[in-house]
Amino acid sequence: MNLRLTPVKVATGSNDTESQLVFHDDFLIAVLVRLSDDHEADAGKWFLEAGFGRVDSLRSPTFADLDEARAWIVDQLA
Repeated sequence: MNLRLTPVKVATGSNDTESQLVFHDDFLIAVLVRLSDDHEADAGKWFLEAGFGRVDSLRSPTFADLDEARAWIVDQLA
């Protein structure tokens, strides 16, 4: 499955500004945000800030790294 990630900065209202837009077949399907040091034990993990379509989730998961996030997204699209 072809996912394309594009780094961006997102105005989240916190120190969590490093983000990735996730595209599948040229459609935006998710926004991932890297958690800042403000999140202590979760610092450096990636958070599903927004998901669209089948990637929408009620519980907004966190991921250890972008590979884990990518695998979760692929599962949601399957």
